[in-house]
Amino acid sequence: MATIKEVAKKAGVSVATVSRVLNNKGYVHEDTRKAVNLAIKELGYKPNSVARSLYKKTSKTIGFLIPDITNPFFPQLVRAVEDVMYPAGYTTILFNSDENLEHELEYIEGMTSKYIDGFIVVSNTLQWEHLQGIHVPIVALDRHIDKRISSVTIDNYAGGKEAIEFMMKQGCTQIAHLEGPDHVFTSMERKRAYVDMMNDHDLPILCQQGHYELGQGMVSTMQLLSNHPQIDGIFAGNDVMAIGALKAAAKLGIEVPKELSVMGFDGVEWGTAVTPELTTMQQPIYEMGKRAAELLLGQIQDSPSQVEHQRLHTTLKIRQSVQ
Repeated sequence: MATIKEVAKKAGVSVATVSRVLNNKGYVHEDTRKAVNLAIKELGYKPNSVARSLYKKTSKTIGFLIPDITNPFFPQLVRAVEDVMYPAGYTTILFNSDENLEHELEYIEGMTSKYIDGFIVVSNTLQWEHLQGIHVPIVALDRHIDKRISSVTIDNYAGGKEAIEFMMKQGCTQIAHLEGPDHVFTSMERKRAYVDMMNDHDLPILCQQGHYELGQGMVSTMQLLSNHPQIDGIFAGNDVMAIGALKAAAKLGIEVPKELSVMGFDGVEWGTAVTPELTTMQQPIYEMGKRAAELLLGQIQDSPSQVEHQRLHTTLKIRQSVQ
């Protein structure tokens, strides 16, 4: 592998001049720049990214911390973030935390020591005291962490109420709720919307834990329908659990949507791959990831101290599972 000294020798310049060309810093005559770039190309020279990061205290790399790579919601966020960061010259390193605070802190501490340029985090366990000593920009995505940390979120409560209002307009009077993890903010807000709507309409509150998982969503739905056969609608806290509810209904011989309506939340691509296709509260998933990446990029390049909070809205996506 060619060295920077060999590039300098071939181009007839000093090592310092090659370094200025590589780092795009300092004056270099255009003819000299062309000669250096030609030598780099002919020799196949690859700059030592580790050495450069140590010298510049930057790595053109960001970390993206997510809780569950198996949930299809998060890969869609990853795609959006990479679509912004890659053209800007940044590599995105993905970390799966399983909502484990110890793992999250280890990832952040380890990558910060390697001069990572910033983080996007989806976390319900990290708090301000965990992050205040981190001296690179951080953007919270999907879940708000602290007013001092920029964020991109949606209005989960309003989206939940709109979903249930639609189910009621379609004739559902006995609506159960498949709830997500009780420590996750998005789950808590969607459940709060459900409970408030049931109380406002003097309807029974029927909740079962589904942990945002397909298998548990299916099992919990079977329990709900077995214990409360009068249920005519299920509002699931995410699409994955809603698809589990569809599977449960099929196993029990219950026709969706004729006998049971099923409403999801998220708008992941899986919702169109099932039969019947899933009616859901669709989050602007791509836009959320894009905006978080743009916020982080702006803080890295321009104003790291500027804090901004963006709250987006859901859209009712009517398909076939609610009648």
